Amino acid sequence: MRNVHVDFHGADPGFEAASLLAKDAAKDNQMKDPTIMAWHRNSRLGATTPFYDGANPETWWEKYGEGNGGGLEVSVGDDYQFIMMDTRGFETVGDIPLRNLTDNEGNEYICYTPLQGRDSSIPKQEACTPLDDWLADQY
Repeated sequence: MRNVHVDFHGADPGFEAASLLAKDAAKDNQMKDPTIMAWHRNSRLGATTPFYDGANPETWWEKYGEGNGGGLEVSVGDDYQFIMMDTRGFETVGDIPLRNLTDNEGNEYICYTPLQGRDSSIPKQEACTPLDDWLADQY
């Protein structure tokens, strides 16, 4: 796997800014349509990145990203690492008619937009299912 480092000095740029820097670096390294396969945030920042029970949180993300098609590791400063894959040539499915909503008590749901409607932000029982460990978050 190739490795690229993006210098970033200063305060933590945040995930969104760091991911944009990583995508730009991937484009500069011949990836036409870079996609993040896996990422890691330095644990010294007090936040945790996604991980699987039983997996080493410091290494699983790299193994997962490389094993699922990642070909470029981009480090942004000392805080973020991303495994990138070029997705040009892959078919897209268009808009997925799902969205996430949260009720007044903080419970999260995944909702089927054609039944839920776009105007209502209150989860409807006939359109929504509570998020759990098996449902994908659509954020």
